[in-house]
Amino acid sequence: MRLNYPVLLVLVLAVVFSGCATHHVDAGRPEARSLGSNLGTFQAPQQPPAASTPSESEEPTGVINLHRALSQALLESPELAAFSWEVRAREAATLQAGLIPNPEIGVELENFGGSGASEGLEGSETTFRLSQLIELGGKRSGRARVAALEQSLAGWDYESKRLDVVTGVTKAFVDVLAAQERLALTEELVRLADEVFNAVRERVRYGKVSPVEEAKAGVVSATSRIELEKAERGLEAARKRLAATWGSSSPAFERVDGRLDVVEPIPPAGELAGRISQNPDIVRWTAEMEQREAAVKLENARRIPDLTLSGGVKHFRETDYHTFVVDLSVPLPLFDRNQGGALEARHGLAKAGEERKASEVRARTALAEAYLTLSAAFAQAVALRDDVLPAARTAFDAYNEGYRLGKFDYLDVLDAQRTLFGARGQYIEALAAYHKAVADVEQLIGERLDTVKNTPE
Repeated sequence: MRLNYPVLLVLVLAVVFSGCATHHVDAGRPEARSLGSNLGTFQAPQQPPAASTPSESEEPTGVINLHRALSQALLESPELAAFSWEVRAREAATLQAGLIPNPEIGVELENFGGSGASEGLEGSETTFRLSQLIELGGKRSGRARVAALEQSLAGWDYESKRLDVVTGVTKAFVDVLAAQERLALTEELVRLADEVFNAVRERVRYGKVSPVEEAKAGVVSATSRIELEKAERGLEAARKRLAATWGSSSPAFERVDGRLDVVEPIPPAGELAGRISQNPDIVRWTAEMEQREAAVKLENARRIPDLTLSGGVKHFRETDYHTFVVDLSVPLPLFDRNQGGALEARHGLAKAGEERKASEVRARTALAEAYLTLSAAFAQAVALRDDVLPAARTAFDAYNEGYRLGKFDYLDVLDAQRTLFGARGQYIEALAAYHKAVADVEQLIGERLDTVKNTPE
């Protein structure tokens, strides 16, 4: 069989049918919020590794600060890495959505293996056919548009998770810092309880006070040691929670370095409310609505039937002649006109509109609640620092010195001691609550509080 220009013509027709091989839509990556944007984050490579490999990053050791903890978590967090791989997956889906259907090649053999003139292959007819599905109504561009917007949504989900990691690490760091302060406070309490116990025992020895006071002092000393063990366990648990943010089960660092007692005035609520629109959970709804609208257009386009165009060459073996064959087929949209798909997409668009409103309400409510928590923690920390702690310290020093001079009973000293250390413990809790509330507010507005203009209300 001699196949020359007819076959070449069929191949040319295939190229004409196919058009461009891809329909590329560049969705781009969402712009990162300013909070933590100066730190490197994990970005999945274009090609996934052949097999899962353990991380080669260096585990933080020694004394670490918040910047080091954030850097480690943003690069090594398994949860953030999963979102980054999802972005890559959506990129691949966008590429796939822009591809046209593959052409089909077929061979048809007729009039052979029969009887008479059709016996054997002498009277056979062979048809070589190339078929191509031609999508109408802009289906391919519609698919690519929907996929690109889904890629953009995956980028916003990644950004939201990045802020989650920043906030989670900050709060875990504050917990470790507060646990270190509690441990130091408890160690001081143990030391002070031992000193008081020794002083009481010395006074009992000289018959100045009753042995009952020595027993009471011993109970306080033993109780303080129990609190010390509790504080040590609490610190170890906080260290493990911090290390877990970068995927480690056993912390290698010794301690964290930071200032828990730094309390800055908070901006007015109105200044923060105007920045809630930066929240990724709100900004993403612009892309979400566009994606739902693109899905409606795509489902409407699917109502238009596609064409299947075939072209080929038929060879007559008996005469060694060639002829061209062309087929054109199109489905008749009598029953399935994609009514359900189009209606489902419109319902999804309406649903997205309501979900967008609900998301904005949730974000603004969360900001209002976080601001109230921040205000309360700020007021409590300032009051304890400026009023309660100085008075408690003065009272304790006075009672302690008076007891040594025999002016006060041991119960007076013990009560002053409990008041002082209770106030210091409350101060640590208030400071921790303040810094964690700051982290919550910063996550919601997507930027640090110290960058917000602090103007009086």
